[in-house]
Amino acid sequence: MIPVHTSLLDLLRCPFCGTALSIAENEALAMRGEIVAEGVLGCQCCAYPVVAGIPVLIADEATRHAMHTLEAGLREEALLALLGASDDAALRERLRELVRRPGGTYRDALEILCDDAEATYFLRRFADPTYVTMEALLRAIAQPGWPVRGRTLDLCGGTGHLTRLLDALRRPGDDAVPGTVVADVAFWKLWLAQRFVAPEAAAVCCDANSPLPFVRGSFSTVLLADAFPYIWHKRLLAEETMRLVGEDGVVILPHLHSALGDNYSAGDTLTPAAYRDLFAPLEPRLFSDERLLDDVLDRRVVDLTQDVSAEELGGEPTLTLVASRRADLFARYEVPEERGVRGELAVNPLYKVERRDGTTILTLDFPTPEYEAEFGACRRYLPDRVEVAADLTAPIRREALGSRYAELRRSRVLIDAPAGYAS
Repeated sequence: MIPVHTSLLDLLRCPFCGTALSIAENEALAMRGEIVAEGVLGCQCCAYPVVAGIPVLIADEATRHAMHTLEAGLREEALLALLGASDDAALRERLRELVRRPGGTYRDALEILCDDAEATYFLRRFADPTYVTMEALLRAIAQPGWPVRGRTLDLCGGTGHLTRLLDALRRPGDDAVPGTVVADVAFWKLWLAQRFVAPEAAAVCCDANSPLPFVRGSFSTVLLADAFPYIWHKRLLAEETMRLVGEDGVVILPHLHSALGDNYSAGDTLTPAAYRDLFAPLEPRLFSDERLLDDVLDRRVVDLTQDVSAEELGGEPTLTLVASRRADLFARYEVPEERGVRGELAVNPLYKVERRDGTTILTLDFPTPEYEAEFGACRRYLPDRVEVAADLTAPIRREALGSRYAELRRSRVLIDAPAGYAS
């Protein structure tokens, strides 16, 4: 786990005055070697708390309350406040048990921290069609090496699903600390990312509607997935992402909702031409999400030579934008199947699991009609029913699956999940 390594301070700037941040030497400070576990960061205009290793660079009443609570020596109370503890005594006790209890699972923690459709989405994120496309796109963009040789930023990264992938794409010898950063406005999401999904990455809590709290040119790649249409200050954010990657980096915006198509939870959409124009200084190219998914599923290819005009996208609901002046990035990439396991093998949470006579029976089971309507394209690779002559309710061993292993991974019936994800 990499909370606030002191080297992260070299990258951080106040989002308001732009000055450097330093560690306050007061009662709130808790250091573990070069790691800031808790403390207060100060600039020339204000102060910000570091809670559970996460700098919270937001100026609002909740953050100020957490900082004052931290300075009073109430570290756990500061964490509970940022995780959403309220006057509901039962919820507060559930949160207290969650933060005190070692282990646990992402699924259980998510149920406590999120009680709406976003929890349904996050739990099943590793196998939905948008993730499948984004995973292949990132694996392709990493192949030239330079996009992941420097630091990478997963902006509006939620609970860290794509952060985990970005970190895995770093190569031996890429020794920048931190190598991967996940940023989001919701503290609870970053806490889940650090505890379960992407513990190797650093996390920064900030608001993408404000100037971003990082030094110019501090990242080789900025990823902004599934979020840009929900940002009100789009012009500011576009300029900020380009500032962070400088002249030779890349900005990636997968799954942009188009104002010319129909989308679930569309946000405040723009036309493809308007998205392109916002990133014009970095020479953006547009790609059809429909074509990208077809290429990944049917040919295991990501073809970045097949960019399209805004007019050619027509009424397609979503598109992908990749902005970089590096022409060598826009090539055709073969995306090999991933059979290695970084975390642990797990049954895709979209399946209902049943054991019968030495066989495990898996049945595709969408959590809600709304989820099926939005992500039903997963049927292109997820079978409705699977029978496996092995116990998939216990820790899953690759060797126990024999020749079925490759098939089950290819179809995403089995996923490479972080330890303690959904078991």
